[in-house]
Amino acid sequence: MRIVFMGTPDIAAACLEKLLTEHMNVVAVYTKPDTPQNRGMKLTQSPVKRVALAHEIPVYQPAGFREAAAVEELRALKPDVIAVVAYGRILPQVVLDIPPRGCINIHASLLPALRGSGPVQWAVLNGDAETGVSIMQMDEGLDTGDVLACERIKIDPEETSGQLFDRVTAVGARVLCETLPAIAAGTLKAEPQAHENASTAPMLSKEMAEFHLTDSADHIHNWVRGMNPWPGAWFVTAGGKKVKVMECRVAESHGEAAGTVLATKPLTVACGEGAVQLLHVVPEGKKPMDGTSFAAGLRLKAGDSL
Repeated sequence: MRIVFMGTPDIAAACLEKLLTEHMNVVAVYTKPDTPQNRGMKLTQSPVKRVALAHEIPVYQPAGFREAAAVEELRALKPDVIAVVAYGRILPQVVLDIPPRGCINIHASLLPALRGSGPVQWAVLNGDAETGVSIMQMDEGLDTGDVLACERIKIDPEETSGQLFDRVTAVGARVLCETLPAIAAGTLKAEPQAHENASTAPMLSKEMAEFHLTDSADHIHNWVRGMNPWPGAWFVTAGGKKVKVMECRVAESHGEAAGTVLATKPLTVACGEGAVQLLHVVPEGKKPMDGTSFAAGLRLKAGDSL
C-alpha cells in the first residue's frame, strides 16, 4: 500500500519514524514550508522534514492546495492512503478524494471529546482521569470524521501535559501502525461519532494560563499541570508580582482566607477551596526556584498574605 504522510511537529515526526521502522511503504512526505526562527531568522526545517530526508524520502512543501498544480502533483504520487498527523493545513475535499482508502488522521483524544488543537492539554486542564488516541477517517469538518480505531490512556493525577504528550505520541504511533494493515485489507468498520457529545480543545495562550488564589485548589493543580511546559500557569501576588508555577500539590486548609500563607516548608497557600503547596515557581524577572526559597526571599511566614 502506497502511503503519503503529512505532518510537521515532533509528534508527527515520531509517527513517521515508527512507520519507517515498521517498513511501511511511505512514498512521499508533505510538511509545512521551512520557517525563519531565532534572532538570525535562519530557515529551519520541520521535525518531519528532517526524518524524511534522513530516510531519503521525497519531501513536498506546498503553501496549500488551492492551486491545481499542487493537487495534481499529489495525485501523481498515486497514494492508496494519506496519513495525516498535525500537518497544520486544512485539506480540501479534492485532496480527501484522491486516495482510494481515504485520508486518516491521528487525534490525541477519545473522539468526539476534545476536538481541536489542544486535546492533550485540555484533558489535563479538565482534570480528566483518562484520554486516548483516535484514528479518524477525515472529512471536511474539524475532527468530525468516522472513527476507525481508538485506545484509552489513563492520566496520572500528578502528570503534566508534557509528560502525557510523550505517552500519547508513542501510543498514537503504535496504533497508526496497527491500523494501516487493516485499512489496506478493508477489514475496519468506521464508526460515526456521537456529535451531540462533542467538546472542544482550543489552542492555549499565555493569557489563558492565569489563575487566581481564589480558585479551588483542584482547579489550580489541574491548571498548573495542564499549562506545563507551555505557557506555564501563573498568578499575581498581593504585591502585584507575576509568579509562574511549574509544580504544585493539593493540600488541606481550615477555612483561612484565599492567599493566606499556611506554611513555608513547603510553601503552602490557602485557596478559595483547599490549599496548594507551591513546589517549583518562576518569580517575575528571576530564575526558577523551589517554593521554600521563594518564601524565604520574601520573608514570608505563616499568616501572611501572598
